Parts: sequence; C-alpha cells; structure tokens
Amino acid sequence: MALLEMSVVPIGTSTPSIGDYIADVVLACNKAKVKYKLTDMGTIIEGRPGDLFKLAQKLHETPFKKGIKRVLTNLSIDDRRDKRVRLDDKVGSVMARLEK
Repeated sequence: MALLEMSVVPIGTSTPSIGDYIADVVLACNKAKVKYKLTDMGTIIEGRPGDLFKLAQKLHETPFKKGIKRVLTNLSIDDRRDKRVRLDDKVGSVMARLEK
C-alpha cells in the first residue's frame, strides 16, 4: 500500500472559496470507494500506486467538469515496500514516541 497526499485547487473561480469544488473531489473519492482522510490542506488516500495515479488523474479532472479552465494539483506519494503503510500509521508512530 501507498499513501497519496493530494490537493486540487481550481483557479479562476468567481469567489475565493473553493469548498464546493473540494466537495466534488470528496464525492469522487466516495464513488471510487477508497480509504481517504480529508485535511485542511489536502486529501490523503490509501491504495496501490497504480490505482492512486489513475485516481489522481480523475480527481484532477473534477473541477473542469464545472467549467473551470485551470486547475493546480499537487501530489506527494509515500510508497513504502518493506511493510504495509496505512492511513494514520505515521501519526500513531509519532504519538507513541511522544508517550515515552
């Protein structure tokens, strides 16, 4: 498993708020039936690398469906091959260290 951190930012909206566009991205995640976590700065999605790349393209396209002419998408993938990595594992690891 790998983790994909992704932010999709539509550019040129009629308002500074992009919440409606992000809600569409989250709906697309729900439709794809992937495990994800929405954060204040992006979305973290768990899956196989190939599946994550395909999903990233689909999510990037989402704002264009509402007429946006420009979208800025940032991706970061953590693909660890020595053990299975899941959502919240990294946070749990750090919190355990803080409790020592």
